[in-house]
Amino acid sequence: MLAVLSVLWGGSFFFNGAALRELPPLTLVFLRVALGAAMLLPLLRMQGIGLPKGIAGWTPFFAIGLLNNVIPFSLIVIGQTFIPSGLASILNATTPLFTVMVMAAVGEEALQTRRLAGVVLGVAGVVVLRGWGIETRPGQGLGILLCLGGALSYGFAALAARRLLKDSPPLGTATFQLMASTVMMAVVAGVAEQLWRGPMPGAMTWLAVLGLATLSTALAYIVFFQIIRRSGASNVMLVTLLIPVTAILLGWLVLGEPVSLREIAGAIVIGSALLVIDGRALGLLRRVE
Repeated sequence: MLAVLSVLWGGSFFFNGAALRELPPLTLVFLRVALGAAMLLPLLRMQGIGLPKGIAGWTPFFAIGLLNNVIPFSLIVIGQTFIPSGLASILNATTPLFTVMVMAAVGEEALQTRRLAGVVLGVAGVVVLRGWGIETRPGQGLGILLCLGGALSYGFAALAARRLLKDSPPLGTATFQLMASTVMMAVVAGVAEQLWRGPMPGAMTWLAVLGLATLSTALAYIVFFQIIRRSGASNVMLVTLLIPVTAILLGWLVLGEPVSLREIAGAIVIGSALLVIDGRALGLLRRVE
């Protein structure tokens, strides 16, 4: 499931890059969450899942929507206007590190040396895999900080989801947080960018938006919340380490792009990091010894 999620979320950087050519960033985020929610509502009805009741019922989903959609999506998309998509995906791979630190800071999960070492090793593997590829350009430092802020927000979102949504079904959680995010982004994007005053985007831009909403949002969040229920908040954020690996594998399988030794080495480092974080392989080695 982590591999599937890495493919779905990995595509978001490509879709963002394509759509940002004609759409302002906050409007793109609004369209992403609004269309994603619209696609999930029929499934919600088919499953017989009712809407939350009252302010108390909606409050957790507005909190999750703010931390998991509104803040990180906005920061990362704005950051991508200053830095390349590849660098943005590398910075996004710091999410597990932030998540581990957030969980430890609030006493939700112990800061295990093995887990922390594995996350740091995984981030190093992503850097080896993709290379920094930093080019000096105006606003690049700001773009890096914005993407790191998005990764930090994901860490707090994982904590909130673990505490507030223990009994919520994954489909309901995904739909309700996107509905809440749509309300918030309608206000933010409407005030800041006023899309109706600009020209109508072209067909390729709308295809990118649909891909972003359908694959990287609606479907991805169903998988995301299912993993949280099964394996916990810190484990689900390991997906950001896999995203660059799946992107390279898809390029090799689908587009016939060559794979370099550096990329193979980076993938091996990331795989080793996931084994260290998981811990079961180390336990097996101790029993064998």
